[in-house]
Amino acid sequence: MGILDRFSDIAKANVNDLLDQCEDPSKMIDQYLSDLTEDLIEVKQGTAGVMAEETRTKRLVDENDGQIARFAGLARKALEAGNEDDARVFLTKKQELEAEGADLAVIYGAAHDNASKMRQLHDKLVDDIEKLNARRELIKAKVSVAKTQDLVNEYAPRTEKASGALNAFDRMEDAADTLLDRANAAAELDQGPADEAAALEAKYAGMRGSAAVEDELTALKAEMGL
Repeated sequence: MGILDRFSDIAKANVNDLLDQCEDPSKMIDQYLSDLTEDLIEVKQGTAGVMAEETRTKRLVDENDGQIARFAGLARKALEAGNEDDARVFLTKKQELEAEGADLAVIYGAAHDNASKMRQLHDKLVDDIEKLNARRELIKAKVSVAKTQDLVNEYAPRTEKASGALNAFDRMEDAADTLLDRANAAAELDQGPADEAAALEAKYAGMRGSAAVEDELTALKAEMGL
């Protein structure tokens, strides 16, 4: 299994496990982002290693090309000096280096492809994390609203119960008013009919008191010569 497939399987396993255990999507996305961030650290390290290998093999290719060019130049100089045997030695070395160069080119091609794939994986993982971070607050807002709605649904029956209690209290108050009215009526009946003569007697008794005061006042004024 290639490294790209391995990381893909890790990501799928993580999110599937979280979905199976999901009770709160906002907590799930936090956990998933945490897992992806840890994966990104590992991917960065792997990408750096693969890119370093690409750089090393490219350096070997370049060094080999330089050696080939050097021995080709030496062969020319040997021929110019009239030394064909020396030219043959240099050309033999050049051909050996060219054979090595063919193998190095294959190795470099594989290293370059691996580095490209790792860079793609790294960039995609970074992009996914950025997108999830951007959507995190939206998801959390939706979860918050859902929880608020659940709270409203939970308390709604209690409010209806209170409304029913108010209606019951209204009926009880009406019953209490009826009992009070009956009690007042009974008390009024217990007092019997009003005594009109007694009422008039009290009226005139007050008047007699007032007349006596006036008589005494008149006598006092006469005594004082007023």
